[in-house]
Amino acid sequence: MKGLVCLLMAVVLPFSVWAEKQYEVISPDATLKISFSIGETISYSVYKNGQQLIKPSGISMQIEDAKAYGVNSRLASVKKESHQGKIKALFYKKDVVDDNYNAMTLKFKENFNLEVRAYDEGVAYRFVSTAKRDFKVLDEQTDFVFAKDWKIWAAYANNSGDFESQYWNSFENVNTYVKLSELDSKKLAFLPVLVDADNGMKISVTEADNENYPGMYLYNADGQTSLKANFAPYPKEEKNGGHNNLEEIVLSREKYIAPSKAGAKFPWRIISVSTADKQLLNNDMVYRLASPNCIGDTEWIVPGKVAWDWWNNWGIYGVPFKTGVNTETYKAYIDFAGKKGIEYVILDEGWAVNKQADLFQIVPEIDLPEIIRYAATKNVGIILWAGCYAFDRDMEHVCKHYSEMGVKGFKVDFMNRDDAKMVEFHRRAAELGAKYHLLMDFHGTYKPTGLNRTYPNVLNFEGVKGQEQNKWSSMESYDQTQYDTEVPFLRMLAGQMDYTQGAMLNGTRKSYRPNNAEPMSQGTRCHQLGEYIVFFSPLNMLCDSPTHYEKEAECTDFIASVPVVWDETVGMDSKVGEYVVVARRKGATWYVGGVTNWTERDLVLDLSFIGKSDAKAEAFVDGPNAAKFAQDYARKELKIENGKLKVHLAPGGGFALKIN
Repeated sequence: MKGLVCLLMAVVLPFSVWAEKQYEVISPDATLKISFSIGETISYSVYKNGQQLIKPSGISMQIEDAKAYGVNSRLASVKKESHQGKIKALFYKKDVVDDNYNAMTLKFKENFNLEVRAYDEGVAYRFVSTAKRDFKVLDEQTDFVFAKDWKIWAAYANNSGDFESQYWNSFENVNTYVKLSELDSKKLAFLPVLVDADNGMKISVTEADNENYPGMYLYNADGQTSLKANFAPYPKEEKNGGHNNLEEIVLSREKYIAPSKAGAKFPWRIISVSTADKQLLNNDMVYRLASPNCIGDTEWIVPGKVAWDWWNNWGIYGVPFKTGVNTETYKAYIDFAGKKGIEYVILDEGWAVNKQADLFQIVPEIDLPEIIRYAATKNVGIILWAGCYAFDRDMEHVCKHYSEMGVKGFKVDFMNRDDAKMVEFHRRAAELGAKYHLLMDFHGTYKPTGLNRTYPNVLNFEGVKGQEQNKWSSMESYDQTQYDTEVPFLRMLAGQMDYTQGAMLNGTRKSYRPNNAEPMSQGTRCHQLGEYIVFFSPLNMLCDSPTHYEKEAECTDFIASVPVVWDETVGMDSKVGEYVVVARRKGATWYVGGVTNWTERDLVLDLSFIGKSDAKAEAFVDGPNAAKFAQDYARKELKIENGKLKVHLAPGGGFALKIN
């Protein structure tokens, strides 16, 4: 009998191996391939130019009271197709997005499909339910087994403790750059992450089209080269608390990660591959894979710049009144915005009574109807700041009331979670905002997953360790210029960033100091100017005081003139963590911006693609003493000769060009 068992095993094993079948999709340019192995489990692999980047990595989804997706699943049919098209983009870094891909749909008898796409710049897959009833997702397996122990840029959740503690997370942290095997197994990394592969290749991981489903974290569970997904379970009990009682704090969680509707389409898992760092600066994978615009008319949506009060501590001076959260101060901000052609003024935290989480209790120093009326006479719109809980507790009433009063939008803050319930909060806020013609800026939140395409009134997201950090962070705890040369390749790949640049007080490594009342930036003045081109932000803050801007009129006029949405974007010669250069076009005018870390450098810009080989550029460049005095800059006219232009960047420096 023992011999018979061994014989049967010898027969069955080859049959089991033979039963696994391979299905692949190749990008239109034939350089990128994603391959799926279907057997007792489902796994995928990724190749670039024949080199394996991701080894077989398991995927599955556990469903309550039903068979799991991807475990002993029976394949019913395979459909392949190719698509060539263009997406008319709204309020984006380009006017038109090419949408060319090869696709495959694997249909399974267990009430699900696996949709796969391969583009020239990345591959993606997602599960789609074909069930006819609602259900709960207990968990999802998404593995990334990298072919080698490459280094990775990853930002950990910025709370310590167990995973539950880390789910309460503002998605603001510097990047860790270590080997995959050296990632801390007890820490969750939030998306996007970026893997530094062979021969200059980079592999980015993120997600798109996420609605009513938790965001994906990654962690290294075994000290090897693989990353595993982790998802916050669905909240069971909550209470308001946190910052000024404006957050919704999870007290307990369910045993599932998401309640799902029949026919639910789950988030796309995106793996982008670049062969040059500059390609990451112009990646459209998230925008392409998001659901299309669902709100119809968008004529009322006006992107623009915002005169911001909080960072500069309501820091107007030289005026005949005491500045602060009061009507006179906001009228001064409105006067400044109107004079400079800035579209909006924000009333950040302080206009509503503190710790009441009630947006209908306005402090007596504020005459909001008068502020809105006065702003309208200057062609300036008013945006209101709101804590998450205060906005959520009576969302439709808030939107209707303030829309009728004339408010143009809300900056909603302190979400600090991305479980399925909080993700759905963002969708509801976007939907009601659109209904009442209100713009949305989601601060204190996770990275974009394409909601801005689905609801174009969503103009901005934070999920970035932005310039507000300089109010309290020492150089030792936050190296801003280093972060600035990493974030365009990581977080900005997912979409726009509410980074809040524009400081007129600037510091070198020696002179910088944190200061809440009179904050400054790290790096030079031109580093700040360059960020208005390098960073993409359709609702873009001017963080400093109107008093400072009036004293620095030359820089201010330039900042105010830089567009916030674009017709074309070109990533130029750049290197992750060292320097970044981006060119953007609006109409016939090109803007080129660049920033460096604390390393001084000379760059030769190849501007031949602009088609103006002997044009002249209006240039803001680091002054000859910028290494010592960070505010030193020079405005000059530079001639582009044979399509080339040389620029010098001081330590922590930058530049900004305008080419008509």
